[in-house]
Amino acid sequence: MSDPEIGAMSSIADALHDLEEDAQGRVLRWAAERYGVALSGPTARIAVKGANEAEEEASQVSDEEISAEAPKFEHFAELFNAASPKTDVDRALVAGYWFQAIQGDPSFQAADLNKELKNLGHALKNVTDALGGNQEKKPARVIQLRKAGASRQARKLYKLTHEGLVYVQGLIAS
Repeated sequence: MSDPEIGAMSSIADALHDLEEDAQGRVLRWAAERYGVALSGPTARIAVKGANEAEEEASQVSDEEISAEAPKFEHFAELFNAASPKTDVDRALVAGYWFQAIQGDPSFQAADLNKELKNLGHALKNVTDALGGNQEKKPARVIQLRKAGASRQARKLYKLTHEGLVYVQGLIAS
């Protein structure tokens, strides 16, 4: 006689195995909401919503509203400490959040991010690659708005997407 709880866990593990980390989180948050289970710890970075409700709400909330609701930090070091990013991809995203959501800049350059991170002793080896990692996420957390020059090292202008803003707020809240 097999334990139904173990069978359910095995089925969930099989279903999540081939999904990316972000997709796994969305599926688990949906399941928690669907079955009325409260999540805690790192899996509860963003408030749990039903799949349709979250999609509907995301389309109604503007990036300006998210920036207005952003916690207030006087110094970049305070934001960085609150978010505690663990990877270069997350460090670049938190630095971009500083410029866009906290400082109110509509866009930012990669060099500016690395300058702030360098002041804290967390300079990135390749800030463009870190921002590229955020662009590759599905949905993208960062978009490139413009490139000035033809070379690979040309100055690029970036902006956090709605998903990027929400992700950093989740880091801050956890």
